[in-house]
Amino acid sequence: MATADEVIQNLPWRWNTQGLIFVICGLGFMFDAWEVVLTGFVIPLLATSDWHVSKLELGLFGSAGLIGMAVGAFAWGSIADLIGRKRAFMYTMLVYSIFSLLCALAPTYTLLLIFRFIAGLGLGGFIPVDYSVVSEFTPSKNRGTVLTALDVWWPIGGTLCGLVATLLAPYHNWRLLFGLMALPALMVFWVRTAIPESPLYLIRAGRREEARAVVQRLIERVKVTVPAWTLPEAAREASTTRTLFTQFRAIWSYNLKITAGSWLLFMSNLLLYYGVVTWLPTILVSEGYKAYAAFLVTTLLTAIGIVGVLVSAWLVEVIGRRWVVAVGGVLAAISMYIFTLQLHLPTMAQTWILVFGFTTELVLPAIQAYVPELYPTLLRGTGFGWASTMSRVCAGLVPIIFGSWLWPVFGLANTFGVIGLFVLVSIVWMWAAMPETKGKLLDHVGEEGVAVQVAEPALQYPQGGSSEEGGSY
Repeated sequence: MATADEVIQNLPWRWNTQGLIFVICGLGFMFDAWEVVLTGFVIPLLATSDWHVSKLELGLFGSAGLIGMAVGAFAWGSIADLIGRKRAFMYTMLVYSIFSLLCALAPTYTLLLIFRFIAGLGLGGFIPVDYSVVSEFTPSKNRGTVLTALDVWWPIGGTLCGLVATLLAPYHNWRLLFGLMALPALMVFWVRTAIPESPLYLIRAGRREEARAVVQRLIERVKVTVPAWTLPEAAREASTTRTLFTQFRAIWSYNLKITAGSWLLFMSNLLLYYGVVTWLPTILVSEGYKAYAAFLVTTLLTAIGIVGVLVSAWLVEVIGRRWVVAVGGVLAAISMYIFTLQLHLPTMAQTWILVFGFTTELVLPAIQAYVPELYPTLLRGTGFGWASTMSRVCAGLVPIIFGSWLWPVFGLANTFGVIGLFVLVSIVWMWAAMPETKGKLLDHVGEEGVAVQVAEPALQYPQGGSSEEGGSY
């Protein structure tokens, strides 16, 4: 008899069911991108504001939001595993919306940094929570494409941010950029109440009747006949008693190579991406571009990323996650390095920026889809959240280190060359130590010859990733 998780992962895709979840999660992801890309547009405006901020202070502004996102990615990924996906899903948007609006009203630079950090706390939870929600409701045969396509909302958000910033450039008012972002985000918070709780989480938490009701509603909405199914027996007590420290230890006990590789992939590729989107408008302005032109080039970078995401969504199911990550990562690093060498040639420089915009959106969505699939349900939010956290910790230092040290002292070419080597190291590690997940059921991802287990009482994961077929995780 099929279990509930097998039923969910074998249901047909319906836009009015799984598709609705995809769109609602995508809207939150769109605001995630808007906020990150916004930093690059606000920094040149703050540099000429009445506050007379220094380069170091501008770096602090860029780092405040990213460091808040790093803390949020860690906290919300683990909180989602403890309190459930739905509540975490809603709270992330609420925190982000309120403090983004406060950023627009900040009377001092110090308060702006504080509000920016707290907004980042909410923002950081979007990716680990949203991906966990979508992955658990999506049929296994569509999961790779859907999770990768979810990332299309990122360049959409970045492009909308760029268009708004470009149109508002003549007003030279950074407060308008924050204000126009906060109000729609509050509307998305209300829309998120329509998302059901993850039935896989409810089963693990011991709330069996609620889980049964959610699964039954899914079956009714997709309008298919499903043979008799059952809920798996819980092998442990609900996970609400677990501490964050225990969860952190569990992801390393589950599989050290997978966790280390996940961290490396996130840190290296997002270090490259955040370095570009944070400082590209300023780099272009320093080369003689007007603010309007610099904003427009940056907007084109994010716009072509939409095509990159769509191509990535197709490729991950054709050639697999690892091939997309490897090829996309190498090409993105090379294109950015060549850009720095040809910066004095506007046409060539802009061409390589567009190449970077396309290739980076090949690899980032594939990583976002790949890493959650490597962990069982009990650890999926935690494993993904910790990997995202470490990347954002590194990325959070980029505005300060890049703008006040690396770029002025070592030059752009050497800076991006070192980051490119870091990307290459992460790809080699992935290829040597991490399995392909294409076409596999969640919690059945394993690697031949590798035994993995969670270092907690009564929890063990053999090669297949679960203690029994369709049972506990």
